[in-house]
Amino acid sequence: MRKLYVIGIGAGDPDQVTMQAVKAMRQVEVFFVIGKGAEKSELVDVRTAILTEHMDRPHRVVEITDPPRDRTPADYRGVVEDWHDRRSALLEAAFAEAEGIGGILVWGDPSLYDSTLRMIERVLERGTEKFDYEVIPGITSAQALAARHRMVLHRIGEPVHITTGRRLREAGLEESALVMLDGECSFTEVPGDDVHIWWGAYLGMPDETLIEGPLRAVEARIVEERARLRAAKGWIMDIYLLRRD
Repeated sequence: MRKLYVIGIGAGDPDQVTMQAVKAMRQVEVFFVIGKGAEKSELVDVRTAILTEHMDRPHRVVEITDPPRDRTPADYRGVVEDWHDRRSALLEAAFAEAEGIGGILVWGDPSLYDSTLRMIERVLERGTEKFDYEVIPGITSAQALAARHRMVLHRIGEPVHITTGRRLREAGLEESALVMLDGECSFTEVPGDDVHIWWGAYLGMPDETLIEGPLRAVEARIVEERARLRAAKGWIMDIYLLRRD
């Protein structure tokens, strides 16, 4: 493999794929997809639909099984580092068997809570595989959430804090906070009656669900709806913005 494109494909809507991403995809001869198992096969299906809609040349898809990891570890950083090592080894083996130009389609944008670029750097640091790579930005779930709720993520002259559910529980809410990777509904632990929430799940996909309102008034509804959706599909991707009034 002489070159690799890492391509952001948006939050799930094929129409969110940029023209720059389409042009990059049309250079690719083999796409590498890290599968998440039978429960999340729909994520692979969305990538396949995007390729079907936008590709104009023959190509191959190589699916790589994602190695398991502990989702509630005591040593979070250590467990994730080990997971990245194992993931990068699988990618390295797949790269070694590929010729020409490769591609990886990344949900949202490769720069935001995604490990693809870190894994590629690990492959290159080991020195066995040598190739050039280029990153194509994509629309993030943060942008999609703001668009669907028709809002600005921050107040005039104020910052917005992008964080995770784990960090929200540890640090609390001080300013407008955009929260990702929250499997624990951490918003329920934020104190106060002056907090507003804008929540969205499966943004850009057919099952997209939106809830907005005063946190204390809608938090139980979000918890219930999130559990129902996850049970029905076997997986969920959601994001929300919190802000004090």
